[in-house]
Amino acid sequence: MSDDVNPRMAQQDPVDQPLIDHYDAALFDLDGVIYLGPHPVPAAPPTVEKLLARGVKVGFVTNNAARSTTVVADVLRGMGMDVTRNDIVSSGEAITDLAASRLPRGARVLIAGTEALADEARARGLEPVWTADENPVAVIQGYHPQMPWSLLVEAGLAVQHGAAWYGANPDMTRPTDRGIVPGVGVQLAAVGATVDVEPVIAGKPHRPLLDATVARLGCTHPVFVGDRLDTDMLGANRASMGSMFVFSGAHGKHDLLDADPQSRPEHIAKDVSGLLDPPREAVIDGDRAACRNGSAAVVDGLVQVDGPVGSELDAQLDCLAAVLALVWSGRGTGSHDGLAVLDLVH
Repeated sequence: MSDDVNPRMAQQDPVDQPLIDHYDAALFDLDGVIYLGPHPVPAAPPTVEKLLARGVKVGFVTNNAARSTTVVADVLRGMGMDVTRNDIVSSGEAITDLAASRLPRGARVLIAGTEALADEARARGLEPVWTADENPVAVIQGYHPQMPWSLLVEAGLAVQHGAAWYGANPDMTRPTDRGIVPGVGVQLAAVGATVDVEPVIAGKPHRPLLDATVARLGCTHPVFVGDRLDTDMLGANRASMGSMFVFSGAHGKHDLLDADPQSRPEHIAKDVSGLLDPPREAVIDGDRAACRNGSAAVVDGLVQVDGPVGSELDAQLDCLAAVLALVWSGRGTGSHDGLAVLDLVH
């Protein structure tokens, strides 16, 4: 937002250039960023098309291990995006890569997930099994939209008997076209209630998945676009990537206000089209901050929107950027009630 909050922003001149011009690749989360359930986020297909036309390297990074990257590529092409399975890296790939690097070839692994996750294990020389009685040396768990309770029971029993425990990702929720639904984190917690160990995680915010994507694209300075602070933004910051938070998915303005320093994005935008706009930067001057058509001020230690609020979403995001710059720089305390005036920002 400001130099106080994001030192790298000072190096990004001229400010009227599209944000993507400051990076050599764009990495996208999928759920809540590119699509919501079966429907694309409206800005996603045309933005991806424009990025590809500009010669930008594009990668899709999904924490969802339920589907193969081939299926995901088919879905994206059906939404109008010209991508292949090689443009997509999943937590299912990352966690089975990690498990296979630590286990002997042919090792039995209990798959607490979909058949797609089992296929990833087979491709890496592991033997999927489905019960603890088959003596698996490890449990590999990923999101399953119709997770059988019996499979969670078997996973817990296997870990109790000494099996190593691998989890694709920790997301507690998933954004869909119908609303927010439980994610694999809930399924991991069900197994975790029966054991006294924690799973090894490959997906965001942990580095294996992001490192694998960077290696595949051959990029050095990517920007990661996501809708969650606890996985997407935290993961990008841990991997020393640029980050852009979008409001098309799970988290929103109140989450940003409460975000700890490790989970704060460098940029905010309404959706992925923000990559093609100039960066939204807030400039702090004492106890005031201004960003384009919005401003905020510290009054009696409380940060509040200063002046009239525009009726357009972009103008309200400008106000939010100013508020966040002051709060994140420690100049004042944020007020959730004060954000109510930004009624177009979820």
